[in-house]
This record gives sequence, structure tokens and C-alpha cells, in this order.
Amino acid sequence: MNILIVLGLAVVSVILFLGIWNMAKGGSPNRSQTFMRFRVLAQFLVLILVMGALYFSS
Repeated sequence: MNILIVLGLAVVSVILFLGIWNMAKGGSPNRSQTFMRFRVLAQFLVLILVMGALYFSS
């Protein structure tokens, strides 16, 4: 479970970096918005993993 959490956090970080990179270089605003939506979804999934790990560890 811990490996999935770390992997999920890495995915969130990559998506965040891609969204910021796209905005910084003047890319499509729609693409940046899509990256940020995927980031929020990935954060939600990681939060579910963390909460599940805490629940099942006790």
C-alpha cells in the first residue's frame, strides 16, 4: 500500500509540473486546465489510498 501512495504522489507531482510548465511556456490554457483537473483527480485518489492505509493499519 505504501508503494502505491508514493507512486500516486509522484504522479501528482508530474501532472502538476506539466501543468505549470505548459502555463510558463505560454501553451494552450485549455491544456493547462486539463492538467490541473487530472491533478485534482489524482490527489483525490491518493487521499483515498492514504485514508484506506490509515484505516486498515489500525
